[in-house]
Amino acid sequence: MIVIVIRTFILYFLVFITMRLMGKSELSEMQPFELVITLMIAELACIPMEDLDFPLIHGILAIVSLLFIQVSLAFLTLKSSIFRRVVCGKPTVLIERGVIQIKALKQLRININDLLQQIRLKDCPNIEDIDFAIMETNGDLSIIKKSKKNVVTLDDLNITSTYKGLPITLIIDGYINKTNLSYAKITDSWLISQLKVKGITDYKNVLLCSITQDQKLFIQTKDERIIP
Repeated sequence: MIVIVIRTFILYFLVFITMRLMGKSELSEMQPFELVITLMIAELACIPMEDLDFPLIHGILAIVSLLFIQVSLAFLTLKSSIFRRVVCGKPTVLIERGVIQIKALKQLRININDLLQQIRLKDCPNIEDIDFAIMETNGDLSIIKKSKKNVVTLDDLNITSTYKGLPITLIIDGYINKTNLSYAKITDSWLISQLKVKGITDYKNVLLCSITQDQKLFIQTKDERIIP
């Protein structure tokens, strides 16, 4: 029993020191290679604690070796942009000038629902307000709003705004969401007629269509056109 406690204390402080030397405090900030090494360190620390027949020094050497690998990779990514691109990848633009980039979504295997969820989490539920959305190398989504949305706030002008609510998604990737149609209290025929007014004869060619509480439609087709 005492041996288990001693081994646990040693491994705990070793892992703690290792994580401090890695220089990261939040998993969300880690690059992929850093996350892999972190998971491996956690697994290696468990083995000597669970198996008393496993030499403690072997676990310590393995953890120290991973620390050396991580520090070396971090140093190389600082010194070489080519190496950094190979190891960490590069940011990917998902929305450019307000237009959803379909090829980029397919490349990262992200669907429209995932993208909408991410921009809502960034407190920007309306795509019309977004100039750029960039998927960073650590998996976080950066949102750059259109300039007219950032220059002056209503608080600056001491103006009280009316609540517009969240846009309701009606069509995603060519499929009509019947539940949202019912929630928005509109019919299929009304939606299709509005699409025809916009010059869209087949709703299956629509990548994304949403509606605000003031009945304003946002439409982007699969050929990456924003329909005004």
